[in-house]
Amino acid sequence: MSSSARRIEISQNLAVVERQITLAVEKSNRDRSEITLIAVTKNFPVSDVVHLYDLGLRNFGENRDQEARAKVEEFKKYVADSESSEDQANLANQVKWHFQGQLQRNKLRSIATWADFIHSLDQERYLLPLQQLSIELKKPISLLLQLSLDLPIRPDRGGVPPEELIELGTKVKEHSGLILQGLMAVAPLDVAPDLAFGALQTISGTFLKAFPDATWVSAGMSGDFAAAIAAGATHIRIGSSILGSRT
Repeated sequence: MSSSARRIEISQNLAVVERQITLAVEKSNRDRSEITLIAVTKNFPVSDVVHLYDLGLRNFGENRDQEARAKVEEFKKYVADSESSEDQANLANQVKWHFQGQLQRNKLRSIATWADFIHSLDQERYLLPLQQLSIELKKPISLLLQLSLDLPIRPDRGGVPPEELIELGTKVKEHSGLILQGLMAVAPLDVAPDLAFGALQTISGTFLKAFPDATWVSAGMSGDFAAAIAAGATHIRIGSSILGSRT
């Protein structure tokens, strides 16, 4: 497929998704400005990120560190070659990269160098290394706690049990250089999204009372983002509905 044809395809898909978001927002009596769309570009080339950027998107999600690190660098080269110095500076403030895969101790340094937000913190043991990286990199590291909605907990999917969220959130707040942004969740495979995200809404309400600044709720993907919006999601992570099936 030619680059122009691919851009048209992505543009049309994005328009459909935006209409669906608008309908979900209206049905939930919310405002579109409350919802941040994160385009999940895992397994897609940097050229697709460029198309999305040119179409106005500024938030991109990745699950694998090695792929993401290379993609971010390629994207920076594209910007350097095509934008003025002033535009490059503006871009640095606008484009945000979100890591949403499971964390690994040996990947923390790399992830912290390119990711603006980490959506998948689920273990206390990562806090001290992340704090040290914040000092070394001279930047705060923004974190979301990954809540597990699976019963029983599935280690292969990651996540913190609801009853342990407040404790882990408190530990994050005790580490300078780390910013607690909110919660991330993925609906279980065997539970209807509206039921799963209804539980998330209750849990996130309790969490917000404990941490009033942790306002993000990252939930909802291509197949269930309308239910997530109805339940109060602030950030939705959409891949296949915009970019098609992954290879």
